[in-house]
Amino acid sequence: MQEETARSAIDTFISAFNASDDSYVTALLSQALTSDVVFWGPLGRSEGIAEIERFVLDIRRHPAGTGTMVRCSAVDMPDEWARYQWVFTTPDGGPRLAGTDVVHLRRSLIDQVIVFAGEIDSVAQFAAAAMRSGR
Repeated sequence: MQEETARSAIDTFISAFNASDDSYVTALLSQALTSDVVFWGPLGRSEGIAEIERFVLDIRRHPAGTGTMVRCSAVDMPDEWARYQWVFTTPDGGPRLAGTDVVHLRRSLIDQVIVFAGEIDSVAQFAAAAMRSGR
């Protein structure tokens, strides 16, 4: 039951990136997030739905065209924290970005979002780099 609630909030949050019109973004975010949500994103820390709305609208206005954000993994939820992977692609084979978000839920809504954008080097690549640097 808890994972279904998290999945619903997460999918509603992601749907704000894919709304058919900018005017729907606020309503979708309000259904998924607490009013005092804390967002740790690629540009730093911000608070409140209005700040996240600004971020979502900026992503929607990507120079390569309106992209699509999708959750591309299951939702893994130990207790009140959840994580999932996502992919953002722009039209016509434009830029693609992938990442992992970690979210905290309070009363069935997301009150914290931590965005890890980009791929993490594999363990083998990391170990090889560490050995080359003498660590």
